[in-house]
Amino acid sequence: MSKVKISIDRGGTFTDCWADIPGQGEVIFKLLSEDPQNYSDAPGEAIRRILEKYTGEPIAKDAKLDGNLIEYVRMGTTVATNALLERKGRKFAYVTTEGFEEVLEIGTQARPELFNLKIQKPGPLYDEVIGIEERITVETSSDDPNEVIIDPSDPEIIITSSTTPVRIIKPLNIDSSKKRLTQLFEKGYRNLAVCFAHSFLYDDHEKIIYKLAKDVGFHHISISSEVSKSINYLNRGNSTCIDAYLTPIVQEYIDGFLSIFNSIPKVQFMQSDGGLTDAKDFRGISAILSGPAGGVVGVKETCYENRDLVGFDMGGTSTDVSRVNGNNFEISFENKTAGIENSAGQLQIHTVAAGGGSILKWENGLFHVGPESAGSHPGPASYRKGGPLTVTDANLFLGRLVISQFPKIFGKNGNEPLDGELVRSKFEELTYTINKDTGKNLSSEDVALGFLNIANVKMANSIRDITESRGYVTKSHTLVSFGGAGSQNCSAVARNLDINKVVIHKYSSILSAYGIAKAKITYDLTEPYNSEFSNDALEKAQSTISDLKEKVVTYLVENQGIKDQEDIDIVVSLSMKYKGSNTSFLIEAVNGDYVTPFLQTHEREFGFNNPNSQILVSAINAKGVASPNGKEAPISIDDQIKQVKLLAKTVDSNETQRVVFENGIYDNTKIYRLQNIEKGAVIPGPALIIDATQTILVDPNSQAYILDSHVLIDLFEPKLGEANNDNDAAVEKSGYVADHEINESTPLDQADPILLTVFGHRFMGIAETMGRTLQRTSVSSSIKERLDFSCAIFDSEARLCANAPHIPVHLGSMQFAIRYQHELHKDTLKPGDVLVSNHPEAGGTHLPDITVITPVFHKGEIVFYVASRGHHSDIGGAGITAMSPNTKELWQEGVSIKSFKLVSEGNFNEEGIVKLFNQVAEMPGCSATRNISHNLNDLRAQVSANKKGITLVENLFNEYGKQFVQYYMRAITYNAELVVRDFFKKEYRKNGGKAMEAEDYFDDGTKVKLKITIDGDKGEAYFDFSGTGPETYGPMNTPVSITHSCVIYVVRCLIDLNIPLNQGCLVPCHIDIPKNTILNPSDFVAICGSTISGQRITDVILKCFGNVAASQGCANSFGWGRGGKDPYTGKVEPGFAMGEALGGGVGALEGYHGASACNVHCTNTKTTDIEVVEARAPVMITKWAIRKGSGGEGKWRGGDGAIREIEARVPLRVSILSERRVFAPYGVEGGGPGATGQNLWFRKQENGEYIVTKLGPKEIIYVKAFDRVQIQTPGGGGFGQS
Repeated sequence: MSKVKISIDRGGTFTDCWADIPGQGEVIFKLLSEDPQNYSDAPGEAIRRILEKYTGEPIAKDAKLDGNLIEYVRMGTTVATNALLERKGRKFAYVTTEGFEEVLEIGTQARPELFNLKIQKPGPLYDEVIGIEERITVETSSDDPNEVIIDPSDPEIIITSSTTPVRIIKPLNIDSSKKRLTQLFEKGYRNLAVCFAHSFLYDDHEKIIYKLAKDVGFHHISISSEVSKSINYLNRGNSTCIDAYLTPIVQEYIDGFLSIFNSIPKVQFMQSDGGLTDAKDFRGISAILSGPAGGVVGVKETCYENRDLVGFDMGGTSTDVSRVNGNNFEISFENKTAGIENSAGQLQIHTVAAGGGSILKWENGLFHVGPESAGSHPGPASYRKGGPLTVTDANLFLGRLVISQFPKIFGKNGNEPLDGELVRSKFEELTYTINKDTGKNLSSEDVALGFLNIANVKMANSIRDITESRGYVTKSHTLVSFGGAGSQNCSAVARNLDINKVVIHKYSSILSAYGIAKAKITYDLTEPYNSEFSNDALEKAQSTISDLKEKVVTYLVENQGIKDQEDIDIVVSLSMKYKGSNTSFLIEAVNGDYVTPFLQTHEREFGFNNPNSQILVSAINAKGVASPNGKEAPISIDDQIKQVKLLAKTVDSNETQRVVFENGIYDNTKIYRLQNIEKGAVIPGPALIIDATQTILVDPNSQAYILDSHVLIDLFEPKLGEANNDNDAAVEKSGYVADHEINESTPLDQADPILLTVFGHRFMGIAETMGRTLQRTSVSSSIKERLDFSCAIFDSEARLCANAPHIPVHLGSMQFAIRYQHELHKDTLKPGDVLVSNHPEAGGTHLPDITVITPVFHKGEIVFYVASRGHHSDIGGAGITAMSPNTKELWQEGVSIKSFKLVSEGNFNEEGIVKLFNQVAEMPGCSATRNISHNLNDLRAQVSANKKGITLVENLFNEYGKQFVQYYMRAITYNAELVVRDFFKKEYRKNGGKAMEAEDYFDDGTKVKLKITIDGDKGEAYFDFSGTGPETYGPMNTPVSITHSCVIYVVRCLIDLNIPLNQGCLVPCHIDIPKNTILNPSDFVAICGSTISGQRITDVILKCFGNVAASQGCANSFGWGRGGKDPYTGKVEPGFAMGEALGGGVGALEGYHGASACNVHCTNTKTTDIEVVEARAPVMITKWAIRKGSGGEGKWRGGDGAIREIEARVPLRVSILSERRVFAPYGVEGGGPGATGQNLWFRKQENGEYIVTKLGPKEIIYVKAFDRVQIQTPGGGGFGQS
C-alpha cells in the first residue's frame, strides 16, 4: 500500500505544508504557526488534516496519529532560530582554556553600529564560564620565513593528523577539571559547551572533558572539535555555545512532535547546509537556517539545471537572497547569526531588512523603507489594527493585490477584509506632507511607487552583494522568486539588475516546504591537513581521504537508513589557498584535477593568480549525498518555453482591475486565475495572475508563459523611447525617465525626492560592494581579518559622494587625497590608469593607510573617481610595524608616495612600486617591508575593488545618463548639507547661542583646544582650534584631513539619523587649525600616530557638546615581529611584522552604561583571532580579558578596558603606540574618569620568575623568548554622580 509523503516548513508566522497523497495527488496549504485556540502544534495539525484527507475519515484533534500511513515527514523549522533571536535557549555552562574566559564576551571588538554612541554588543549565550588548566599551541608560523626545527623526540610535541606540529604547553589537569565540572553540576547545570584553543587540530583534551562530564552526569555536551573543525577560536567557541544553547530546545521539540504518533514514521529535518538528517541527529548548530535553507533547495531542485540562479524570498519582515551556482550550493563557514559570529556551515543566504511589512517613512527629505517592520501585529495599515503604512500597503494601493483574494481575517475581531480605503487615506495624508515639505506636486500614486522603487533598489543591492562582489555577473543569472510577497516585486528587482528572466514555481508561496521534500540526505566530515599541494602530497593524503569516506558512508548507512551504499555519492574537496593568504576555497576536482578549478576560482574571486606562489592545502572535506527520492528526471524549462512560444496560445479574462505601473495607470488590467489557465498559454502584460496563495504581477513590458510547473516572465526593455544624448538620458530600469530640463544650473531643491533616495542607495551600495570585494580579495590580516580599510566614490571634482561606513577616520579625509591627485593629473589620466598615494601632503592620514584611486571615464571624460584605502601593517621604516612609536621624522615611517601611477592603461607596474618600497631601506636605520608580496597582493585587491566600483558606476551612467547622475549626486550632497544645517540651528537654540569650548591633552602635555561657534541663522558651525599646542618631535602629529574626519563623525553621531555620508556634511562646517600645530603640522614630521590622535580630537569635540563621557581615547597599536635590516649592523634578515589595535572602555551617556573592551570612535577594526595570530606568528596569546573595574564611576558607569598579553616564542621586537597613559578619559556631569592604560613587560628569569617593567606610552623593546608583554587599555568615563 502506498503511503503519504509530507513536507512541512514551520515559519515564524505561517506553517507551509505539502503532501503527496496516493490516489489524490499533491496538496498544499498554509496554517498559522501559532493558533493555541485551535491546536497546540501547527505541524501536528497539518499532518492530522492530511491524514483525514487520505483516509476520508475524521480524526480527533487529541488522537494519536498513525505513522504507518506515512512514508516520511520532512521538516524545516524556525524553533532554533527564534530561540536564538529571542535568547530563549537552555541554560548551560561554557568550559574553555584558562585565561580566555571572556573571549566570547569581548567578541571581535568591532561595534555593530558605527554612529551609535550607545554601543550595544550581543552578550554571550552561556550562563557561567570556567577556565580549565590546559594549553596547546602550534609550533610553526606561516608568516615567519625563518625555519622552525621540529624535534620529534620532544615529548611536548605532537604531530597531528593534519601534519601540523603542536606543542603541549600545559597538560590537561584532569583532577582539577573533574572537580570544577562537579561544582557546575551541583549548581544545577546539565548542559555544557567545551572549546579549547587549537582543538580543531588536537582534540584529545576536549574528548577527555566530554568523558569526565558524562561521568559526572551532564545530559548534553557540545565540544568544538565536533561542531566545527575550523581555525578561529572565537567563531568556533560561539558555534559550540549555539549548539549547547539550542540542541536541548530542538530535541525537546522533536520529542514533543514524535509523541503525536502511535507509531513513529521516518522523520527528517532540513539542516542549515541544505541537507536532510534524521530527527534523532538534528542539533542546534545545524538548525539555525533550517527553514530558509529549504527555499534555496527548492530553487535548485525545481528550476533550471546547470544555470546560475538567484533565489529571491521576500517575506513579511525581510527578504532572503541566495545564489545557486549551477547544480551546487554555496556554503559559508564565516557567518553572523543574531549578531553572533560563528563558523557553522550554512548556505550563503543574505538578508536585507525590506519585506512586505517594512514600514514606509518620510524623514529629512528622503523616503525610507524599513528596517523597522510592522510584524504580524499590528501589521500593515490595511490589517485594520492601527498599523503603519508598509510595502504591502503600497502594493495594495496601486492595485497590485486583489482584495477579494484575501480571507476576512483582519480587524479587531478577525472577521473583516483588508481595508483599501484606510490605506488610500493614509497615502493621501503622507503625500500632502511630502508636497508641503518639498514644494512638489506628487500624486499619492507617485509616492507609493517611490517607496516600492526604493524597496526594490535595496533588495537589488543585496543581490549584487552575493554576485558582483564575488566576481559573478549579476545579469547572467535567472531570478527565482518565492515567498509570500515576492511575486509583486520580483520583476522590478530583476529590472534593477538587468536580469531578463524571472521564474516562479507553481508552489512558490510554499517553496521552502516543497524544497525540503526534494532535498537530499547529506553528511560531511572535515579534517585539517596542512601541506603544499602536489601529486605526491595528494597521494600521501589518500589514507586520510579513505578514512573520511569510510566514516561518511558508515554514518549514512547506520544513522540515516541508507540501505545501499551505491546510492551514496561521495565528493572529496580540498581547502586550497596560496601561501601567505588567509582565503581558502573548497575545491572539488574536475576529472581528478584540483589545480585548474582552484586557479579559475581564484581568478574569478580575486581578479588575478599568483603563478610564483605555492598552493597549499589546509583541510580535506568528504561529503556524502544520498537521494531518498531516487534519480529524478532533469528539469526542462527551456524545452517547454520553445514549445510554448511556437504554439503561442492566448487566453482571455473578463476580470479587470485598476493597476498603477511606473509608466502609467492601466484601468483595465486583466486578472487571470492560474488554476483556470491552460498549460502553454502566453499572457502579455499588464496582468495579474492569482492563485490561492499568491498574486503575480506582470508589468506592461513583459510576457508570462504558463508552463507545467512554473510561470516564467520574460522582461523586455520599456517601450518609452531611447534617449539620443546624455542630457536626455537613458531610460531607468524602474520606469523613471530622466527629466529633459536637468542641466548643471538646475536648482538642487528641485530634485525628485524619490530618485534622491534611490540614488542614495545606489551610490552607497557601490561603495559597500567595493568594500566586500576588497575584504574578499585581500591577503594581509590587517585588511582581511581586522577590516582596516574604507571604500568611497567621488564626483568629477573629487568631492565625496558616498563613503561606506567602514573606518570613521577615513570618512572625511579621503577626499583630500582624491583632490590632490585630481589637480595633479586630471588632464593626463587615461582609462585603465590607477594612482596610489599615502603622503600627508597629498591628503594622506598616515603612511600605512595607502590609497588607491581610479578615475571613471564616460565618453572620454572623467565623471567620477573610485578609491579604496587600506592599512598596510608593514611598509618598512625604522619600526617593526608601520605604527612605529619612536619615529621623529616622516622618512623614518616607511614608504611615502605623493603620487605614483600604479596601473597604466591596464598594466600593473610591479617593478615601479617594488622599487619605491625598497628605497626605504636606503635611509639610516630603516628597513624595507618584510613581506612585499603582502603589500603587492593587497594593492592588487584595492585595484580589484576599484574596478568593481567602476563597473557599477558605469551601469548608473548607462541607465540614467551623465547629467542626470551628476545632478542627483549634487542633490544628495545638498540634502546632507540641509540636515547638518538644521542640526546646528537646533544646537544654537539649545545653548542659547553660546559658544562651546573644551580642551584636553596628549600624554606628553600637548594641548588640544577647541571653540565651536554656531551661526544660528545660517546653520553653520565654526570649529576654531586656536590655542592647540605645537607640532611635536614624535609620531602624534596629525594632518588636517584627520580633523575633518573627526568633525563629520561626531556630527553624524549626534544627528543620529540615517543621512548620506558625503561632502555635504562638511559644507556647513568651517574648520580653522593654526599651521605648525600638532593638528596641522609641517610635511616632514612623523605622523604615524595620527589616527590615534583622532581619538583625542573626537574626545574634545564631544566634550564641547557635553553629551557623552570620554571613551578610551586610544587605539593601543600593538605590534611585534623580527627581521628586516638590523639598525646596528645593516644586515638584512628574513622576518615578518604583525600588528593590531586594541579596544577599551566606552564612555557613558545619560541612560547608558558604557560597553567594555570595544573599539571606539575613529577606529572599528576587528582583533585578529587568537588561533590565527598563533598560526601566523611565533607568539602565544597568554591572556585576552576584560579589565574589570577600569570604567569610570557614575550614575551611568563607563565601560571597562581590555587586557591583551602575548608571550614571545622567539626573540622579537615588540612595539606599543598608545595614549591615555597619563591623562585619564574624562567623565561628565559628575561622573568619574576612566582608568588610564598601562603597558607592562614581564621579563622571564632563569628561575622561571618574571620581573615586571612598566613601559611608557610609546616604546619599542627587544624581548627574549618567553618574555611577555601586557597591554591594559583605558576605561571609559562615567556619566552623572553615583
